[in-house]
Amino acid sequence: MFEYHGWISLRSTAEAVDDEPPLRLPEIRAATDELAGYALLDLQPLNGQYSIHLGGKPNHRGTHGPAILDLFRKVGRLAPGSYGLLHVHDDEDPLHADEFRVYRLARGVLTEHREPLLSPVITTLEDAD
Repeated sequence: MFEYHGWISLRSTAEAVDDEPPLRLPEIRAATDELAGYALLDLQPLNGQYSIHLGGKPNHRGTHGPAILDLFRKVGRLAPGSYGLLHVHDDEDPLHADEFRVYRLARGVLTEHREPLLSPVITTLEDAD
């Protein structure tokens, strides 16, 4: 299974104040629309600031795994002041099958890290067979 849960707080730049400069919202919405209809995906204003929330559990990484990471990268290019986290567990990943990975978006850059609070999956979350 490929499980993912994430969020992004949208900011046009790291210096943005009160949405100045304005977000490139039509382009960001187009990027989210590419994934719409498959799993949880929401782009909404929260207290005046737009946020993206997403999550899903497809049987396999397939094309959705790369597409979700691409969404984070696109948002980083379109709104480099945005920040957020994406937690992923892919039990078919040959290097990380027993751990959650966390992707961090900050200042337009997406980086990958081991998620220490949910890893290893076996013993932390599940019993061994």
